[in-house]
Amino acid sequence: MSGLRSDVLIVGSGAAGLTAALNLAERFRVTVLAKGALNEGSTAWAQGGIAAVLEPGDTFDSHIEDTMVAGAGLNDRATVEFVVERAPAAIERLRKLGVPFAMEGDALHLTREGGHSHRRIVHVADATGWAVQEALQRAAEAHPNITLVPDQVAIDLATSRHEERYSGAGHVWGVYAVDRRSGRVALYTARATILATGGAGRTYLFSTAPRGATGDGIAMAWRAGARVSNMEFMQFHPTCLYDLDVKNFLITEAVRGEGGHLLLPQGVPGGGERFMPRFDARAELAPRDIVARAIDHEIKRLGLDYVHLDISHQPADFVRSHFPTIYDKLLGLGIDMTRAPIPVVPAQHYTCGGIVVDRDGRTDLPGLYAAGECTQSGLHGANRLASNSLLECFVYGESAAAHIARAWDDLPPPPLIRAWDESRVTDSDEEVVIKQNWTEIRRFMWNYVGIVRTTKRLQRAASRIRLMTEEVADYYGHFRVTPDLIELRNLLQSADLIVRSALHRKESRGLHYTLDYPEMRPEAKDTILVP
Repeated sequence: MSGLRSDVLIVGSGAAGLTAALNLAERFRVTVLAKGALNEGSTAWAQGGIAAVLEPGDTFDSHIEDTMVAGAGLNDRATVEFVVERAPAAIERLRKLGVPFAMEGDALHLTREGGHSHRRIVHVADATGWAVQEALQRAAEAHPNITLVPDQVAIDLATSRHEERYSGAGHVWGVYAVDRRSGRVALYTARATILATGGAGRTYLFSTAPRGATGDGIAMAWRAGARVSNMEFMQFHPTCLYDLDVKNFLITEAVRGEGGHLLLPQGVPGGGERFMPRFDARAELAPRDIVARAIDHEIKRLGLDYVHLDISHQPADFVRSHFPTIYDKLLGLGIDMTRAPIPVVPAQHYTCGGIVVDRDGRTDLPGLYAAGECTQSGLHGANRLASNSLLECFVYGESAAAHIARAWDDLPPPPLIRAWDESRVTDSDEEVVIKQNWTEIRRFMWNYVGIVRTTKRLQRAASRIRLMTEEVADYYGHFRVTPDLIELRNLLQSADLIVRSALHRKESRGLHYTLDYPEMRPEAKDTILVP
């Protein structure tokens, strides 16, 4: 069985993982595993930008307050302060790496997004994530101490239970991963492991997340014994392009920030009219959960497939220069956004809950750290404020790296770990089972655990999950692991954690909205699941 031993192992090659790698590589040998190609994660897909206090008159206090308001009071204030105060320095480091942020004269061009009281979003037109990913990847590829390994699908964390001399100490020594090309399982060991595996968006039928966002890190950490928190808070982006052939193309928040209106389509009662002012005084600039619920309400009320997002009243040059990526993409589909409205529908967009971490990125398990969307750090609370997500990746990628460097002498080297045992399994003859279950999970999660919930719907989802868990466990026990089987197992585990968390919360707060408990309780408490 092939594999690799390094000082630090990082699972995930997006903003959080590569930031950690670059911060560690001066002193340590670092291996970074990517599930597919190095740039296939969520970072590259982020259109919007990165929030930071850079405008004269803006303050850290204001950014902190906006984050707390969006998070419906569930955020940890000390964590919010920690991240917000480190934002300007994070932007400066990205500029040094060569990220070509949009400028206005000598200053960074800042846009405003829903929930922000100031212009504070630095961006690269409407393709910020791609530019950030390229810059981080370029730097990582050039560094002699960083080994980047694509096409490695992590199966499970290697823990004390996998030591040749079995132990229940719960220490994490690395991961077992299947190589997509050879189909063989490799063991990667290290003194410290960082999970930077992204969210669990693909548990839903409509999602803006890349195909690989199947909650792998969250599920692996949970199985190894780490606590998971606030999984009921799934953010739905209000405006994903409605096109049955083009899945998950996001129409950025900034289209509304720059004056776009949400309209009912022609041919229905009130066709062509704005509907957001009926729901919130901030209209199109209300926080995402309010906008997504309003669109969901109108779609269900009128039996629509979509609503319209219209920015055609703005000058055509303005629209083209601000949104070149979206403009080109839509033009290729026969929609000229300078003249016509865009059909949009809400879609799952961001996982606000995840593995419980402290401000050093430490999980409950010794030797295991986590950063980015797979975590629950206390930053987002019950709803993430726009453009705080990439920011969290940079700040926590760096703080996890800093803690590993400080604690290095206390991190023991890995003991002998048992090889992956395939002696009792055969190749699957029923791939259709995986396909069927995958489709079923995504559909019932969308219908029963979506933007608006009820206890009855959640219970229906829970009973489906119980049945499928038995089926998948049986399948997993008998057949050789494949990337699809690993993802199905993690999707199902993530769905289970989401439904359990949602059933536990007897109130509506932020992104968790239930018709059975429409009020918000006076005290804000995290949902913490213990394995």
